[in-house]
Amino acid sequence: MREAWGKSDEKEGGYHPLAHHAMDVAAVFERLIDQPVIRSRLERAAQRKLRDIDCQRLAAVVFLHDIGKLHPGFQAKAWPAHLQRRPLRGHLQEGWAFLELAVRNPAHPFHGILHELSGWGGALEALVDASFAHHGRTVKPAADPTLRDWGEGSVHYDWRREAEVMAGALRQWFPLAFAPGPEFPTAPRFHHLVTGFVALADWIGSDTRFFRYKAPFDATYSLTAREVAARAVRTIGLDVVGDPAAVPAPSFAALTGGWTPNPTQALVGEIDAEARLVILEAETGSGKTEAALLHFARLFAAGKVSGLYFAVPTRAAAAQLQRRVNAAMQAWLGGAAPEVVLAIPGALLSGDFKGQKLPHWRVLWPDQPESEHRWSAEHATRFLAARVAVGTVDQAMLGGLQVKHAHLRGSALSRSLLVVDEVHASDAYMTEVLKRLADEHWAVGGYALLMSATLGAKARAAWREEVLPDAATASATPFPAIWIPGQAAPLTPGVASLAKNVRLNAVPTMDAEQTAAQAVAAARRGARVLVVRNTVTKAVETWLAVQQTGADQLLMQVEGGPALHHGRFAAEDRALLDAAVEGVLGCEAWLGATGCIVIGTQTLEQSLDIDADLLITDLCPMDVLLQRIGRLHRHGLPRPAGFEEPRAVVLMPETGLDGLTAPRFFNGLGGWEAEDGFVGVYCDLAGLELTRRLIEKTPVWRLPYMNRELVEGATHPEHTERLVIEKGKTTEIGVRWRRYHQQFGGAEAAAEMVARLNVLDRSCDLAKLDFPPSDEHIVTRIGSEGRVLSLESQPVGPFGRTVTRIALPAHWCRGLAVDDVPVVERCDGGLALRLGDAAFHYSRQGLSKSS
Repeated sequence: MREAWGKSDEKEGGYHPLAHHAMDVAAVFERLIDQPVIRSRLERAAQRKLRDIDCQRLAAVVFLHDIGKLHPGFQAKAWPAHLQRRPLRGHLQEGWAFLELAVRNPAHPFHGILHELSGWGGALEALVDASFAHHGRTVKPAADPTLRDWGEGSVHYDWRREAEVMAGALRQWFPLAFAPGPEFPTAPRFHHLVTGFVALADWIGSDTRFFRYKAPFDATYSLTAREVAARAVRTIGLDVVGDPAAVPAPSFAALTGGWTPNPTQALVGEIDAEARLVILEAETGSGKTEAALLHFARLFAAGKVSGLYFAVPTRAAAAQLQRRVNAAMQAWLGGAAPEVVLAIPGALLSGDFKGQKLPHWRVLWPDQPESEHRWSAEHATRFLAARVAVGTVDQAMLGGLQVKHAHLRGSALSRSLLVVDEVHASDAYMTEVLKRLADEHWAVGGYALLMSATLGAKARAAWREEVLPDAATASATPFPAIWIPGQAAPLTPGVASLAKNVRLNAVPTMDAEQTAAQAVAAARRGARVLVVRNTVTKAVETWLAVQQTGADQLLMQVEGGPALHHGRFAAEDRALLDAAVEGVLGCEAWLGATGCIVIGTQTLEQSLDIDADLLITDLCPMDVLLQRIGRLHRHGLPRPAGFEEPRAVVLMPETGLDGLTAPRFFNGLGGWEAEDGFVGVYCDLAGLELTRRLIEKTPVWRLPYMNRELVEGATHPEHTERLVIEKGKTTEIGVRWRRYHQQFGGAEAAAEMVARLNVLDRSCDLAKLDFPPSDEHIVTRIGSEGRVLSLESQPVGPFGRTVTRIALPAHWCRGLAVDDVPVVERCDGGLALRLGDAAFHYSRQGLSKSS
């Protein structure tokens, strides 16, 4: 007679009894909700305190999460083939059927149990729903189940007998649950939060590195499960109660290796620990990252949060920031510091350690055969369960969308300080998703810090749920500023950490050859020149034009040859290029430096700590332009003769912007109608025109003191509407401007509507939640998605390194079959790739499409 298994090993033939596995998961859940921060989030969501009886009842419901595995059709999956005489079954809908049949039939082994559980309150069904959703989605009950579907016991398996074992274990291992007590909380947000922690407990409780198989059934197994659960939760880094490391009082010097905080950072160190939403506005290069870490350290030491998720716009920014945050954690906590996880799928980076994928979802770490404490780094679903993680904003957004494992991500995030850097960089769709996620985060008591150098009043008013101030008031608002909930005026240090006068020269051409000539002339005079183009096409053209002048050696050199920087490089080469950029434009590179030229795209705007003597940039939106200028004279370094004054050359379209209102597109400016809506790089022509006018009107910018005036002058709705009205005075051009403005506004509104349809509404009853049958259409960034090619042959790329993954832009993927496998061959200067009928070339220029 076989006993019910919960986990089995097909190769070894071993198994873990269902009651044991159910107890493993319930014990992990018990340990999780015993954490002070997690308990406080649950109590905030429940709108009342949780007593010991509440917690044991919750754990008892979690014990039932796999009860459907009792079904003979599921158990048969681990039986020899000659015993599999019925169709194989799952266990989620079967779980609902099991409980429904138990309610109907007095002879059912669980009839008495469910009668007692019904006294726990009307929310019991919602919490069973939460328990059954542990695979990442809610599960709908099966239609009208019957006992006939389960069949009678056989000579080798009797599900009734095994159900009695489960019922006896439930009573024995959770005795307090059956004592008189209050009913379950009915608040939907409580049920949603529980759903995520059940899923997290199931991931941990199913890991055989912690929970070894033990058979047959042992009535004392609950003691083992609870002991192992405590170790597992502590090892992963989720247990701050059992952490033996004393957390020292945080100080800025401890985090930074002895630095003295600047005025803005010092103000952050005084923020009240009850402030759940803080918005930090400070100039680029002012040390906002270190300020955020100080805020986290204070909240952590005060027991307000037990984790940190640092979200940035791009993967490259995340990779660079992970190193800085990891160093700060080590400076603060020494040997007790958590390894900072890089939350990028496939990265497998924890602290300074790089993992290697093994078969059967295992990961090999360089210092040990199997890892336990790097558990969170091994799978993207688990990133937000790390003590400290740095990744793209997309990983946080996945906790707020109707996608698989959203509950796990959102619940894990609830315990952490969510830091969103460059919050202004999100488009309408991303902003709406982030705002809804943040609303739910705060609703259960979570903390968030939003950071920007260029946040407009419109966006800030939306985040703070305030009335938008008029343009004059918005422009007069102090900068830098720290916004605290409940305070109408911001905290302000009054002074900036590094002020500079930047002279802007508008040049009426975007021609690659003329741009190259300006860069070469400056570099030959000893300047370190940063050239930022809006598109990869223009960046490559400019890079080639520099070489045509014979100035190859002035270009950034990588592995014995010239290189440039943009997003169409393999992941391994991007890391090499990032290091090269910092090597020639980093704050230490000026020692003995000679003139050089670094050419790239938006990939150079954020997170890289680089400092140029001269900036040459295409016209772009004001917030982006200020980010680019933030890479100019970033630190107080010596400058070559003739470049003592910060200067930015801004390249303008020769014909102005009126010709782009058709709609058209030129070098990243303007937008066009596509299958998936109105698309482009910088579509807001009104904002671009306002930026152009501000450059012409005021050729010298006193930064950061003019930041507010400049951002509001180019983004405030009053100025935008005034521009459209003014343009309308000219009949032909005015009609085009109004039509374009309406199309752009319509696209923004449509994006917001799509976001509202896609977000996970945690104020909705779980039973009413209807996840879409497929979440493939739900994305973190609106628009067509590209495709990442896995190069299984691991060829050597143009820089002499093995490359394994490279991304295709969305517009290159049209017509390609999903199952097309890339064919890679070596060719002169790089790699030739073929995917179906499409051909590509990968060289020092990056990835290009062959004609």
